[in-house]
Amino acid sequence: MTFESPIFELRQVSRTFGQVSALTDVSVMIHAQERVALLGPSGAGKSTLLNLLNGAIAPTAGEVRILGHEVRRLSPRQLRQVQRHIGRVYQQHHLVTNLSVIHNLNAGNLGRWPLWKAALSLVWPQEVATAAKALAQVGIPEKLYARTDRLSGGQQQRVALARVLVQDPIAILADEPIASVDPARSQELMNLLRDLCERTGKTLVVSLHDVAVARSHCDRILGLRQGRIAFDLPTAQVTDAHIRDLYVL
Repeated sequence: MTFESPIFELRQVSRTFGQVSALTDVSVMIHAQERVALLGPSGAGKSTLLNLLNGAIAPTAGEVRILGHEVRRLSPRQLRQVQRHIGRVYQQHHLVTNLSVIHNLNAGNLGRWPLWKAALSLVWPQEVATAAKALAQVGIPEKLYARTDRLSGGQQQRVALARVLVQDPIAILADEPIASVDPARSQELMNLLRDLCERTGKTLVVSLHDVAVARSHCDRILGLRQGRIAFDLPTAQVTDAHIRDLYVL
């Protein structure tokens, strides 16, 4: 599936939680096949922005469009249909570790499978070829029937990525995917994300704390500070001064 208009568009969006303002007057467009890093200190609004892009929360003010659809105009069923095209990668893998890898991969199909097929897949794995192809893309095809809790942490990360590939979304949103791993694994994971998106033409929006990784793996950086956009630039135009101002106390 291809999409010509912006994948995501926010128009003067604000989001509050009670008396706390998480985002204020944010306007941004993200197009197909872009790799966008969200940078900023803790509390800057990065996770809130990702949740808006996924339709997990609605704006308090302004307009959020996902794949051309204005979120607040969608019924719950229509919103779920849109969300099927948006993959999520988390710090925690959200895998069912006492099940085999293929069962975890099949979870990527749940948004489009009828209930009977989802239930059957727990007993008899469905669409094995699709799962095997996704696992091969992340480099561990031999683990298809392994128990997930017997994999290393790095292998479990790969399974989580393969599950997103099974879902076959238009865009992938990743919320601090390397925050809790060592530097070597951070590079490995970000290399996988970048290469998979390049190879499959998917859009990537990833929140990061590591400036060097943002510069090496993304073609655009959006800096957030105190719920506002501090800068939105191609990576090559982001200077050390931009970064210092972003994190100044």
